[in-house]
Amino acid sequence: MSRRARRSETPGSCLSGGGVVNTFTLQEAAGFLKMHPEEVRRRAKAGLIPGAKAGRAWVFLEEDLADWLRSKYSGPRPFPKVSLNDEVQGCHSTSVDQSIGSMLSHPMVSEYASLLGLKSSRRPENSTTS
Repeated sequence: MSRRARRSETPGSCLSGGGVVNTFTLQEAAGFLKMHPEEVRRRAKAGLIPGAKAGRAWVFLEEDLADWLRSKYSGPRPFPKVSLNDEVQGCHSTSVDQSIGSMLSHPMVSEYASLLGLKSSRRPENSTTS
């Protein structure tokens, strides 16, 4: 079995401070992260994924990738505490003082129309009664 074939099957290792540090190639890191190798390379180059380029090859530490991956876990999201009373008080549509009409009557629309030199005509109001 060639050295290259062995490297893709198991992570490399080296001794560091009395412990074994497992290293990954770009392909191995991509497999570990379940990402495309080119995306791993781009993110590592941008500093978004921990890794270093040693000569021509990217080298990733298994522990650093595992820590980075753990940091991406979303924390527990508490459910918002909403009561019916809070919902009615917090509803913006019940506390609006202005009349609700079409957006054409909004002052900002007429201001934009005048700045752009557009002719704006008001729509006739509905004259039918029910």
